[in-house]
Amino acid sequence: MSDPHRRAKVQIALDFVDIARAMKVAEAAAKAGADILEAGTPLIKSEGLNCVRELRAKFPRMRIVADMKTMDAGRLEMECAAKAGANLAIVLGGASDATLRECIKAGRNYGVEIGVDMIGVADPVARAKQCAEWGASVIGLHMAIDEQMTGALAADPFATLRAVRAAVTTTVSVAGGLNSETVVDAVAAGADVVIIGGAVNKAADPESAARDILKAVATGAKVKTDLYRRVGAAEIRTVLEKVSTANLSDGAHRAPMLEGVRPIAQGLKMVGPAVTVRTYPGDWSKPVQAIDAAEAGSVIVIDAGGVLPAVWGELATHSCVARGLAGVVIHGAIRDTSDIREMKFPAFATHVTGQAGEPKGLGEINVPLRIGGIVVNPGDWIVGDDDGVFVIPRAEAVEITNRAMDCLERENRIRAEIDVGKATLASVAELLKWDKK
Repeated sequence: MSDPHRRAKVQIALDFVDIARAMKVAEAAAKAGADILEAGTPLIKSEGLNCVRELRAKFPRMRIVADMKTMDAGRLEMECAAKAGANLAIVLGGASDATLRECIKAGRNYGVEIGVDMIGVADPVARAKQCAEWGASVIGLHMAIDEQMTGALAADPFATLRAVRAAVTTTVSVAGGLNSETVVDAVAAGADVVIIGGAVNKAADPESAARDILKAVATGAKVKTDLYRRVGAAEIRTVLEKVSTANLSDGAHRAPMLEGVRPIAQGLKMVGPAVTVRTYPGDWSKPVQAIDAAEAGSVIVIDAGGVLPAVWGELATHSCVARGLAGVVIHGAIRDTSDIREMKFPAFATHVTGQAGEPKGLGEINVPLRIGGIVVNPGDWIVGDDDGVFVIPRAEAVEITNRAMDCLERENRIRAEIDVGKATLASVAELLKWDKK
């Protein structure tokens, strides 16, 4: 059983696809005092078990884990991991009983401990008991990255850890979205080993980040961080205010933005749920009425056909400021732009003109819109910055928001590698290696 007076071990998962980048972080983590280095699954899949050999050669006295995620051929894969220099190799708890037992037997034969990763296992407590009885050295509780992105960590992330901890005396590790705050909760819930990935791998200064983790584990005092956390629906706005529309597009598989919609003023950020308006060219009645229908923090999105004359101006903007709205997006024309810039109100449009239309009252409020092939529904999240406007479907908002933050964090690390090594993006990302053959 976990001893609450003994410091949990800190394991750094090197989840890279390039060994050179992984080794830089490994060196930083070792210098900071990390206990265990893990050749992550992406690294093993990309570079093969040579990455384990390189880690063993570079860090001969450190504990090295090979995260094989084995599902079959247990004897062969455990033998390979052992001969490459791993102290611990990982098999998936979802593998067959035969594969699990074979891995454990092979581990005894080749001198490598076997860890069982419970990722995706329906009943991790029961499976943990089985594996412990068969002789597994470590039971690993692991929330998958893709699952983290859906906001699953916003609930109680350590409920399963507590249940498994109560059921087995075997060493228990925990992984999945841990940072310098949540490691304290993980240890309190019974983790013997805390596995850290992104909070160190994506840090601009991985050595400092690893030290923060170690300090938090050693003292039981959380070290505050604004990064490396995945949020639920209640915290969407907080994260969207930090990420860019470029991050959002990247995280959503390079999804397009509203074509031709440009900011009236540079340097302003817009975030909020949509209040939609469909109107006719120049008819500004429904757009202005939408201000009354919108709650504070909302973004009014107007489809006026993408043509002149203007359906929005300074007085409408003044009303939005008074109501606390977050911005306006117009597939059509806007006017009084100098006044709107002075108000520093985020406004985006496809056209600018001094010509206004007439308030005829045609159109609808809070109906689905289709702008340049992108559907905007009432309540969809709208984000605007200097690059334009990105629409996040409400049903996908948590995942897209979390993936955008992941992109921001990864860029922070790449930027630091460029600065420290006086390198170029092409060399840091090893683009030539990854060119399509």
